[in-house]
Amino acid sequence: MCRHIPTCPTASAPDHLAAHVVTSHPEQGWSLLCNGVVIFEDTGALLPDGVVEAPHRPDPEGASADGPARVPAQRRLETAG
Repeated sequence: MCRHIPTCPTASAPDHLAAHVVTSHPEQGWSLLCNGVVIFEDTGALLPDGVVEAPHRPDPEGASADGPARVPAQRRLETAG
């Protein structure tokens, strides 16, 4: 149970990533929030019920937030090597 004032959002709330960090392991790339959510440095998350939230990185080319970021195949090949 959260003892913060105001109380942290629950893991099922839309703003669940706003909960306080209670344990941080930056060397491993993750932190545990007060509501039991584990957040990762790649912006992904693991909820207490086992649901995985995919990373939600911004698109470097400024695409809308309506869909996943897409990088043209040719550009992926150029940056891969």
